[in-house]
Amino acid sequence: MKTTLARRLEGIRPSTLNNILGASARPDIISFAGGLPAMELFPMDGLRAASERVLSAQGPAALQYSDTVGYRPLREYLAEEMGRRGVACTADSIVLTSGAQQVLDLVSRAFLDPGDVVITEAPSYLTAFRVFQACEARCVAAPTDENGIIVEALPELIERYHPKLLYTIPNFQNPSGVTLAAERRPALAALAARYGLLVLEDDPYGQLRYAGKHLPPVKAFDTAGQVMYMGTLSKTVAPGLRVGWIVTEPEALTPLVVFKQVADTMSGTLDQRIAYEYLRTGENAAHVARACAVYKERYEAMDGALHEHMPAGFRWTKPEGGLFLWLTGPDDLDTGALLPRALERKVLYVPGEDFFPDGSGRNCMRLSFSACAPARICEGIALLGALCRDHANQGRQPVGSGR
Repeated sequence: MKTTLARRLEGIRPSTLNNILGASARPDIISFAGGLPAMELFPMDGLRAASERVLSAQGPAALQYSDTVGYRPLREYLAEEMGRRGVACTADSIVLTSGAQQVLDLVSRAFLDPGDVVITEAPSYLTAFRVFQACEARCVAAPTDENGIIVEALPELIERYHPKLLYTIPNFQNPSGVTLAAERRPALAALAARYGLLVLEDDPYGQLRYAGKHLPPVKAFDTAGQVMYMGTLSKTVAPGLRVGWIVTEPEALTPLVVFKQVADTMSGTLDQRIAYEYLRTGENAAHVARACAVYKERYEAMDGALHEHMPAGFRWTKPEGGLFLWLTGPDDLDTGALLPRALERKVLYVPGEDFFPDGSGRNCMRLSFSACAPARICEGIALLGALCRDHANQGRQPVGSGR
């Protein structure tokens, strides 16, 4: 094919994760790479029964075109759920999307022009970078610590770069697993109001807490209408449903709906009706509680195995929920260059540089514990620990220094 590609493709970095997903599906590979919920936990019986009720009671109407904003009973349910999380809203404040991923796309299309700046955490969700870059925006990393984004550091960045948007994952962040501290949440909302800065709050993991107490979203402190909240059922029900949503002010919903009409007219009507029929029974609470117990067990298995097998010079985060932890090695470690050797030993992770807009973080890696049983986790961390010890024993020569 002879054609000229769009200029916007030039700014999108290739993702290591896309290249290793095929290998991670091999049964002989122990993969800590994909951020996948545990497939054996999917609520099969509840979703099967909900599907049958929808098709029996609603018939062909469940398969017909519907409103772009989404199935109203589900939006009403989610408005009530947001109220339980501390965010007062109505169904008219919500648009349903094809997973949370589409929220990122719609917000970027509606609010970002080429050259606009987006402030992100460092590290942050690798696919978010690609979405922002597809709209020719520039990502600038804000400093973070064990309590999330450092709000006190933001005024200097805002005054220097004049960003259009700030993107944050406040609960059990992907990839680090850290949580934005309680006192930083109202401070971030106040900062957004002060500077007229849009904040996109991404909360796919917030309900998967297995230690500590639930914290209100940043949106709960948003008195100026500057915070947009995005949620999904992918981690708390099943990703195959492709049900996400955004909560924002009416004036922001209008352009989002315009771009959604351009993108796909509407998200899956059948998926939304099945999701509502399942959620309205209340049985998902028990499912989430079970998932939290399983993920806690798997996190503890990984944490214990890291303590046992990792050499000196490595440290890692201690998440209170979610699917990930973040491993940091010595400065001379290049986890991207180390990856082929990890694959040879049949263990996978995601290199840290994918999670920074400038490609830093080469001595880090993301480890997901959600999709492996504890025994498998311990086996995989033993393999990874041996690989890291080999590197340490090589006189700490930079792995892959010829890159």
